[in-house]
Amino acid sequence: MSICPKNKSSKGRRDQRRANWKMSAPALVKCSKCGALMMPHRVCKSCGCYNKKEIIAVED
Repeated sequence: MSICPKNKSSKGRRDQRRANWKMSAPALVKCSKCGALMMPHRVCKSCGCYNKKEIIAVED
């Protein structure tokens, strides 16, 4: 059995509760080797390096 609400929740109260489900912008940091913006703790897409070490060979 599910819980039965005592009173009806209005649309405003329902929408206030759902108002905090917004997306946030991803955090971006500069690559330590090339200076391009990238997501932290991931391989840089422009130079293929992570922690100043080349992980992936990137063609220009």
